[in-house]
Amino acid sequence: MEVYLVRHTETICKKGVCYGQSDVDIAEPFDEIFSRIVSELPSEAIIFSSPLKRCTLLAKYIRENINTISYQEDDRLKEMNFGDWELKNWNEIPPEELNPWMEDFVNIKVSNGESFVELHERVGDFLSNEISKIKEPIVIVAHAGIIRSILCHQTSLPLKDAFNNKVDFGEVIRIEL
Repeated sequence: MEVYLVRHTETICKKGVCYGQSDVDIAEPFDEIFSRIVSELPSEAIIFSSPLKRCTLLAKYIRENINTISYQEDDRLKEMNFGDWELKNWNEIPPEELNPWMEDFVNIKVSNGESFVELHERVGDFLSNEISKIKEPIVIVAHAGIIRSILCHQTSLPLKDAFNNKVDFGEVIRIEL
């Protein structure tokens, strides 16, 4: 099946801020970027979106500008939960917490958050239970971590290499699942 992975556009957060599942706004203006994104999508699709506003703003714009078969927001498409690090500047996170995670982000859980393997498991659950039987084109509006996880599922890339998949703000990646 044809799947379009769409990353939300740039947020209002300053560079260097860890915002994970925090519900932050996107930077304006975004209409031109949204229009370009729609031009890269099929004319008809099923849309799934993270429920975080930086994704739903874009997903609803897509819904209004293509023939939408169905639209659904799904918590499993939220970005990684960075727990105690949410909305902190990366360089403010104590090295004794950050360094072990940086060395093994796949398995080490952020305090009051999750590990990348936990994110990957919920993405796998979403792929298996929501989209495995769909035949129509699918648009998934989500975050870099979710898109990297989906690409790891698709290619069997080890999770430790997930960051080899570069995912820019507003990027559309077409894959076959």
